[in-house]
Formats: sequence, structure tokens, C-alpha cells
Amino acid sequence: MLNIFICEDDQMQREMLERIVNRIVMEEEYDISFAVSVDSPTTLLDYLEKNTIKGALYFLDVDLQSEMNGIELGAKIREMDLSAVIAFITTHSEMLPLVFTHKVQALDYIIKDDPKKIDQGVRECIQLAYQRYLASKSPSQSKQFVVNTGSIIWNIPYDEILYFETNLSMSHRIIMHTEDGTIDFNGTLSEVVESAPEFFTCHRSFVVNPRKIKCVQKTKSKKCIELLNGETIPVARSRISELMGILS
Repeated sequence: MLNIFICEDDQMQREMLERIVNRIVMEEEYDISFAVSVDSPTTLLDYLEKNTIKGALYFLDVDLQSEMNGIELGAKIREMDLSAVIAFITTHSEMLPLVFTHKVQALDYIIKDDPKKIDQGVRECIQLAYQRYLASKSPSQSKQFVVNTGSIIWNIPYDEILYFETNLSMSHRIIMHTEDGTIDFNGTLSEVVESAPEFFTCHRSFVVNPRKIKCVQKTKSKKCIELLNGETIPVARSRISELMGILS
């Protein structure tokens, strides 16, 4: 079961969030439960210290009228659980840069300026968190690739990764292509394959996720890999036989 936590010091706002979450969970029939809904970051941290919680979804207000603000709370939660899914809900959009300062990998930053936007933002966060929860229950999809960009630590499920390529404009830089976008980070393709041997070096500048390959085109004029999303990447002639063996 996926757990959801709320930390919001304003009672009316907290109760509104609880109603939104409960309605969405009932409509979608998700296997989701409220673990804690509190007004104090200390109360939430005390609960997490006494209970082993992994991969939960957290909705945190930024201005908690406490010694610790919501972004600092998010950083503490991230230290305790790298797989936590954290979303901030606030009126203080000017505090967004602190998310990066404190290295909090935030799923969303929902502004309290429109009830419809809040509802939609909460719904999207729950949907994505639940998808990750289901993926973590599948043995073939449970592994995650950890990327440290310097400001954010990303934990990307293998099944969301399409391929890696060398950043030709910068030495020792890699671009990870996922279903949602790209992430640029320090590293080499050999390091990628060493840490994640499930991926395949199809070209000196590309490493592909075999699970995302739709087909391999190997005509006289064209040798490339077509991915499930329609993208194509090159494949070296010398790597085709081994790749076909993996796919068969």
C-alpha cells in the first residue's frame, strides 16, 4: 500500500487537502492510505523515525510557522528515504529556488492560487507516485538508476530509461533520455554499463535499454535501433549480432 503524508499548519488548508486526496483515491480505487496528516514537522519526523517508511508520497506546506520550513523538512525526509516522492504546496513561489539549494528532488511545486490547479496538481502527483509504487512491486522494474547532478539526486526506475548518450559538447558528461525528458550528468558510458549491466552498449556513443527497443533496422543503407517511442539511435555493425541475441 502506498502511504500519503500531509504536513500543513493551516487547519482549513490541511482538511481541504485531505478531502481532495480521499476523493481522488476513492474515484481511482487506488491502494493508498493516509499514514499521517499533521501540522508540525517535528511530529512527522518523529513518526518517520519510529516507523520504516519507503517510497511514500508527501504533500508539504512551505511556510509551516515553525523553526523548520517545509523545504527543510523535505530535505530531512530525503535523507531518510531517497525514494520518497515529495510535493510542495504553498503561496510562496519565491521560495522555489530553496528546493534546489537544499537538494530536494521535488515532484511538483503547487501554488495555492487556484483551487482547480491545486486539485489537478494533487491528482497528477498521486497518479505518478502510484505508478512508481506499482513499478516497485514488479521484480523486473524495481531497480533504479541513481544520478547525482550536483544539485539534485535522481532515482530513475530502469523501466523509465530509454538510452544514454555521450554529451559531445562537454567531456565526461552523459545525457540520460527517459520517457519524461533528459538529465545531464558527469560520467562515462562505461561507468553506466558497469553499474547497470542490464543496459547494452550499442554504439561507442550510445547505451540503450533493451526493454525499450521496438526493432533493429539493418539494411545496407541504414543500421539503427527504433525505440518504442519512435526515436532512433545508431547501432554499430559489430554490435548487431550480440544485440539480436539479447532480444531473441
